[in-house]
Amino acid sequence: MQSQFFIIILLGLGLLLFDQYLFSGFAAAFKKKKWAGKKSFKIGYTIFSVALIIGTVVSIYVKIPVGIRAGFLMVFFVLMIVKVTFLPFVLADDIRRLIARLKPKPVVTSPVQEKATIPRSAFLMKAGLITGAVPLASIGVGILAGAYDYRVRNQTLYLPSLPKAFDGLRIGQISDIHSGSFYNKKAVLGGVEMLLGQKPDVIFFTGDLVNSRTDEVRDYQDIFSKVKAPLGVFSTLGNHDYGDYADWASPQAKAKNLQDLITTHKNMGWDILLNENRRLKVNGEEIGILGCENWGELSRFPKYGKMEPTIKGTEDLPVKLLLSHDPSHWRAQILPHYPQIDVMFSGHTHGMQFGVRAEHFQWSPVEYVYKEWAGLYNEGNQQLYVNVGYGFLGFPGRVGILPEITIFTLKSAHAALAKA
Repeated sequence: MQSQFFIIILLGLGLLLFDQYLFSGFAAAFKKKKWAGKKSFKIGYTIFSVALIIGTVVSIYVKIPVGIRAGFLMVFFVLMIVKVTFLPFVLADDIRRLIARLKPKPVVTSPVQEKATIPRSAFLMKAGLITGAVPLASIGVGILAGAYDYRVRNQTLYLPSLPKAFDGLRIGQISDIHSGSFYNKKAVLGGVEMLLGQKPDVIFFTGDLVNSRTDEVRDYQDIFSKVKAPLGVFSTLGNHDYGDYADWASPQAKAKNLQDLITTHKNMGWDILLNENRRLKVNGEEIGILGCENWGELSRFPKYGKMEPTIKGTEDLPVKLLLSHDPSHWRAQILPHYPQIDVMFSGHTHGMQFGVRAEHFQWSPVEYVYKEWAGLYNEGNQQLYVNVGYGFLGFPGRVGILPEITIFTLKSAHAALAKA
C-alpha cells in the first residue's frame, strides 16, 4: 500500500513538472500579451493543474459520484492529448535555442535595425497550440456527427448447453436510449431502421429509456414502437428510468412517473421484465430470458434488482440470458452467486462517449471506473456483453465511441471448440 502511494505521489509530481514545462512554451506564444507575463496567471495555471491532477487520481482510486469521476477523467485525458501534441513544438524550440546559444556570436561593428517580425519561438509555440487544438475540434465534430453515427456490431455467443432449436438465433440489443437528449428524429428513426434491417429473431433493450422523466419519450414513442421481432422484444429498467435524478412535488408524483414509464414499454409492445423471467420456446425447446431491475455496485446507483425472484422457476432451463443494466452487477453478484447465468447483457457506461474502439483495441477513461465497459467479457463459463448505448447523455455527442446496435448469433458449441 505504501509503495503504491509513493508511486502515485511521484506520478503526480511528474505530471505537475510536465505542466510547468509546457507553461513556458504557452507563455512564449503570447509573450506580447500583458496577462501572459503576470505572476497571477502562472499561479492560476498551477492551481488548475494541481486540482486536475488530484481530482483525476481521486477519481481512479476513490469511490466518488460517477458524474464527478467522469468529468475529471474526461477533462484530464482531453487536455493530455492536447499537451502531448503541443510537446514536440516546445522541445523543438528548446533545441533551437540551445543550438543558437552554442553558435559563436558574430562581432557587431554597427547597429542593425531588427525587423519587426514575430520571433521564431513565438511562431513555433502558436503553431503547436493550433495543432494541439485539433483534438478539441474533434469533439465539435463528435457533437455534429458522432451522436447519430450508429454502428452495427456483430458478436457470436458460444453456449455449450444451447438447445439445437436455438442454434443460429439472432438477438438484437440496444441500450441507453436517453430520449430526453435527442434533437434529430430522422436520425433516431434511421438507427431503428438499421436495427430492423438486421432481421433479429428477438430484441433486448437494457435500460435507460429516458434521462429522468417519462414525458421525454413522448415525441419518440412512435419511432421505438417500430422495434419489433418475431420472438418478441424484452426490456428492463436502467438507473435513470426511476426518476431518482429529478425533483418531484411528492413521492406519489415520482411513483406515477415510474408507472407511466412501465406502461410506455408495454404500449410500445415491449415485454418489460421487473425482477422476473420469461420462457422463450422454439420447436418445443426452451431457454430463459431474465430481467433484473437496476443494480449498481457504485454507491450513487440504486439497487432495485433482486435476483432471487428473477431466477425463480428457471431451474430446468438449459440456458439463461440475463438483462441487467449496470455491468458492475456481473462481477459483484452474478459471478460469485449465480453461476447458472450464461450471459448477461448490459449497457450503462456509454464508453463515456469518448475514446478509441477498434477491432483489437479499445480505450476510454471510463475503464478507470468500470472494469467491464464495452464489448464481450468471459469468466469461466459465464459471459457479459456491455453495449455502449444508442443515445447520449451530458456531452451531446460521441468521439471515437459511437452509438451501438449489437447483433448476436447464438451457437451451440464451446468457444474453444469453435475456434479449433
